[in-house]
Amino acid sequence: MAALFTGKILMANRERDEVETERELGRALENKVLLLYFGSGQCPRCRQFSPLLKDFFVRLTDEFYVERASQLVLVYVSRDETQQQQSAFLRTMPRRWLAVPFGDAFKRELELRFGVSEVPAVVVLKPNGEVIAGNAVEEIRRLGPACFRNWQEAAELVDRNFLLAEDFDDWTSRSITDPIRRLKYKLDKKTEAKNEERREEGEEAS
Repeated sequence: MAALFTGKILMANRERDEVETERELGRALENKVLLLYFGSGQCPRCRQFSPLLKDFFVRLTDEFYVERASQLVLVYVSRDETQQQQSAFLRTMPRRWLAVPFGDAFKRELELRFGVSEVPAVVVLKPNGEVIAGNAVEEIRRLGPACFRNWQEAAELVDRNFLLAEDFDDWTSRSITDPIRRLKYKLDKKTEAKNEERREEGEEAS
């Protein structure tokens, strides 16, 4: 996948860090399903879809919902009219998103390569760059996070059981509350399980 971005630069969302070296790109993109999100913070259709995509991504990668982040990476390809618009939009999106820098000619290359003429569009790619879905907007709307399993099978990903959700820690900051939030989630799940056992025991006794 990194071959698609050879010699290019990607930006880490809300960070000044650039992801451009072969090693960094390889680590960020290797063995993952890649989503290219062509959109704009000013487009009415994008404003309707972007919150769905945000929720989709968070439910697959955030420790509040999953023990281990799915092998998924998203690159935002902007059609915003100004850098300020792009930055304002990205501030409302997950920190783990990457983005093509504003004004980079590579954006047009990607649009032409994948035949993107209208936004929103989500191109889904295998790690080797082959297209799984030319535009998954409707699939994401219809199925939500469940469609990732289909993509994962199509991409023939190597399951990295030893990798935790800290996959991106070296180049994006994490909230200090994450460990507390994750612990609370686990405790809530245990409490829920105990309550369920008590209810079942009560039903059997009656």
